Amino acid sequence: METTATISPKGMVSPPAKSVRYVLYARKSTEQDERQALSIDSQVKEMLQIAERDNLEVVEIRREAHSAKDSGSRPVFQELITDIRAEKFNGILAWDPSRVSRNAGDLGSIVDLMDQHLLEEIRTYGQSFHNSPNEKFLLMILCSQAKLENDNRSINVKRGLRTRVEMGLWPAPAPCGYIKEKRMDRKCETLVDPERAPVIKKMFEKVAYEKWSGRKLYNWLRFELNFRALPSKKPLSLGNIYRLLENHFYYGIFEYPRGSGNWYQGKHEPIISKELFDLVQEQLKGNELKTRQEKEFAFTKLMTCGLCGSGISADEKYKKLKNGKINTHVYYGCTKARDKHCKCGYINETDLIEQLQALIDTVELSETSVLKKVREEVTRYKKFSKSLLGESAKVAVKDIDVKDYVKFLLKEGSFEDKRVILSCVTSQIVLNKKVVSLR
Repeated sequence: METTATISPKGMVSPPAKSVRYVLYARKSTEQDERQALSIDSQVKEMLQIAERDNLEVVEIRREAHSAKDSGSRPVFQELITDIRAEKFNGILAWDPSRVSRNAGDLGSIVDLMDQHLLEEIRTYGQSFHNSPNEKFLLMILCSQAKLENDNRSINVKRGLRTRVEMGLWPAPAPCGYIKEKRMDRKCETLVDPERAPVIKKMFEKVAYEKWSGRKLYNWLRFELNFRALPSKKPLSLGNIYRLLENHFYYGIFEYPRGSGNWYQGKHEPIISKELFDLVQEQLKGNELKTRQEKEFAFTKLMTCGLCGSGISADEKYKKLKNGKINTHVYYGCTKARDKHCKCGYINETDLIEQLQALIDTVELSETSVLKKVREEVTRYKKFSKSLLGESAKVAVKDIDVKDYVKFLLKEGSFEDKRVILSCVTSQIVLNKKVVSLR
């Protein structure tokens, strides 16, 4: 595009006008009533037609799905500002001003670029804005209007949610055992799921009256009933089961927002009674199914079951001796998360350590910062031993020395030492019918 000089009415020559190189910026709309008209593909199509009609030079097309509500929250827009400062292009082609900015911070950046003559024009579907006081003022009004609409929409949504919860309507996705009414005139009404609600009630009854544990519930739901939650249609995890058992929604009340202390009487039909819910909470607390601090064991989360691929857990067993003392034994075995009938078996921690020590001679230890410290410790110990004998302090540390020290730590090291040392093993450690091996 050629640049031409113009002559002002007073006969003075103005500098030649710059050719405008546009970036087409399309941002996804977040407003439901505009989604169809202002989808990214729709914006690009319409603006490319305008560029072709008006013979505009479009250098690049930038697409973004982030909201423009908060300043500095759009990475593509920030790159666009940087490229304009680098004079990669000096015009913006967008569907309307709200696509460019809905907040004061980003709007200020755009206006600053215009004041610095780095941004020559912003062209939208029905308007264009240049570096003139009136057009910049109009741009700021339109973008400020978009921000006002955002702010008002947020207030209206919060007011609507507050009204609904005061009416006893749960405004979020329905908990497992309930479904949402899809009619627009009955929005937020929560109905009992005839397929899943009886199972939910049975879960509470089994914990309250039959003293079932969370793990037993998990196995029952997954392996006997093949229970699937909506809308994911996935099995309930153990954590989800505990959260479900603590949800007041099932006997008719709810807190919104969660943790706010604001409780409401729900309009929905309860699945269980308040008395049954209280019995379950006593059982959960009494058996410490969830709230108790689980003791950590040295070798858990470092091995997998060689039969079903589940994790390996540990448990303590106590045996009272004839002299009155109590021996404590730690056993490791499959969690049976993937196969409740898994025949992996349980191995005593003492036997486990002996097998791990035997494996150390056959494995390759990865060169990590931990292993480096082990080498330094072995070197320091050998120097100390030689100094006691009056020999030279210069020593050579071999792999066999390091592995002997690793085997020592597996037996005599601290909880942290054992876990860190096994992290140096490059192969996967599996437990299969009380036998430890590598895969």
